[in-house]
Amino acid sequence: MPPIKDALLLLLDVGPSMHYVLPEIEKACSLLVQKKLVFSKNDEVGIVLFGTEDTDNELTTEVGGYQHVVVLKNTKVVDGDIVEALQHLPRGTTDGDFVDAVIVGMNLLIKKFGQTNKGKKRICLITNAQCPIKESYEGTKEEQVTTIAKQLTAHGMKMESIIVRGKLSQDANKGIMDENDRLLNIFSKETSTRLLYLENPISLFGALKTRNITLVTVFRGDLEISPKLSIKVMVYKKTAEEKFPTLKKYTDKAPPNDKFATREVKIDYEYKSSEDPDKVVVPPDQRIRGYPYGPQIVPLSTSHWDAFKFLPEKGVKLLGFTDSSNVFRHHYMKDVYVFLPQPGNTRAMLAVSSLARAMKEMDKVAILRCVWRQGQANVVIGVLTPNLSDKENIPDSFYLNVLPFAEDVREFQFHSFSNFPASWLPNGQQLEAAANLVKALDLAPDGQEEVLLPDFTANPVLERFYRFLEQKSKDPDIAVPPLDDTLKKITEPDADLLLQNKSVIDSFCRSFELKGNPLKKSRRLFGGKRSFSNDEEIKENITAEPPNLIENASVKVEKIGDLTPAQDFEALISRRDSPDWVVKAINEMKNKIFDLVEDSHEGDNYPKALECLVVLRKGCILEQEPKQFNDFLKHLCNFCQEKSLHSFCQYLASKDLTLISKTEAVDSDVTDEEARSFLVKSEPKS
Repeated sequence: MPPIKDALLLLLDVGPSMHYVLPEIEKACSLLVQKKLVFSKNDEVGIVLFGTEDTDNELTTEVGGYQHVVVLKNTKVVDGDIVEALQHLPRGTTDGDFVDAVIVGMNLLIKKFGQTNKGKKRICLITNAQCPIKESYEGTKEEQVTTIAKQLTAHGMKMESIIVRGKLSQDANKGIMDENDRLLNIFSKETSTRLLYLENPISLFGALKTRNITLVTVFRGDLEISPKLSIKVMVYKKTAEEKFPTLKKYTDKAPPNDKFATREVKIDYEYKSSEDPDKVVVPPDQRIRGYPYGPQIVPLSTSHWDAFKFLPEKGVKLLGFTDSSNVFRHHYMKDVYVFLPQPGNTRAMLAVSSLARAMKEMDKVAILRCVWRQGQANVVIGVLTPNLSDKENIPDSFYLNVLPFAEDVREFQFHSFSNFPASWLPNGQQLEAAANLVKALDLAPDGQEEVLLPDFTANPVLERFYRFLEQKSKDPDIAVPPLDDTLKKITEPDADLLLQNKSVIDSFCRSFELKGNPLKKSRRLFGGKRSFSNDEEIKENITAEPPNLIENASVKVEKIGDLTPAQDFEALISRRDSPDWVVKAINEMKNKIFDLVEDSHEGDNYPKALECLVVLRKGCILEQEPKQFNDFLKHLCNFCQEKSLHSFCQYLASKDLTLISKTEAVDSDVTDEEARSFLVKSEPKS
């Protein structure tokens, strides 16, 4: 029999005061078992209910007492029966005593495992702790709870408590809750486990840890301050993206009665010659990888690649300190790491604590160069932020966030609001309405717990996947269900919050004049030749706002043709599958305009060349490339004067086509006056 990784006993309060939150408890606990079926199918789970109308446990039969406690499922390997039981919990009729439930659960685990599986036996208590606890036969309640907690520790059990309070009813007795909180705090301290208070039942999905992540160090060694000074540290991952479980390919060709069949599909690849693909198979020693470099493929053998690899020495080195204001939060990349002093090393703990407190006091952060393991092909540059502990038994530490290199930063250019007219800027009333809206919809109001805390907010996509996986295991033909109402509360605005602040939202809407955006007629990219009907339309298109070139992105135009160059340019510059398309579109349009002007006979190509210049100008404004257009227009005018094509410059001047000024694009170095007078200066003297 495979070894048990984890034995979990759920103690669930089903009394009347818990009825409102039981649907979320059912979903969260059943989801826990569903994930164990995927990741930890050898784990065991048991269920004990308290606050029930009936009584069903061994202690009642053996010694008496422990009323209204029911062992719904004894601990056993996870299966569909436990999932089914958790999805349909009974509703109790009596106030629950969580101390009785803890004793029944502890007795259950002792009889099942004894002294084995130390550290793998866990008790998870979920209650609101609003009901009174019976008086102890000997000593006070605190002494009784302390004795129970020590017995839990002696038998290698851990107990975590999740207290779901939410909105308290008028019947709630604060004195009873304070007493219960003191008792639960004793359990938490004696067993060194979590004690969580939740106001929102949805937080159960994040508070109830459904996966056991093995604690593995990323790095063990010296944090090198200088060649003569280093601190022994251990580095762990603090956050990492949780992804879908790996999906494997299986086949149904194996006999259904064969218990030893794995039914896994194995895939083999064959590489064949393009000259004779039906016969010749290329052996591994004749294959080589290559990289495209222009029109050719540059081969790189394994020996070349190994010699080319950058293989730095393993280690974490301090590069220096800087003000925390110099490192921007939006530059943080990838996962977060935590630096802890080496356990049991007093000198390392004192060094880390001293350094962290000094950095906190001076508002400094450290820049590190990290190579986690020998032979690592990349170097990580990160920022080290101090994390001071407020608990005596937890040492000070550091958080490390990875910083980008120059190639990783995306510096996108956008239009400046300073160029807008005063009528477009918000007035005092609008700013006040916006401030009231932000304040009313604050998820972290003063004196209240923050809503959607990352530690307690589950990923709704993953939760939905595991729930559907469980349903599909019962019915292979089941359709994908709609998003659950509980998960909608994570992904959608809180309806109650919006209703409470309806007046603030309405005031914000009244402060702004909303106008409909009429749909524009789509432009045809192919078939038909577009031309400007008159001079007014040409001038309108020259000074118009940059077009929404994304409309044409669905048509995969590869180059600018002769039939519809303007439309081809708009489609080409709109493509976002590669940044090279913008450069390609601008360069091809420049060449097309040169060809039209040079091949013109008595100005017959001038209107089409002007049309191309107009769309090129708009595209350069949209893509923040004003210098490209301005330099090209100057070069084009010089070219026309050299080739005795003065009529084209005069034609452009008559159509009011100018350079792109700073008003139209922030990156332009041309003033409005220079833009207006350019073509006038370019005309030859009579």
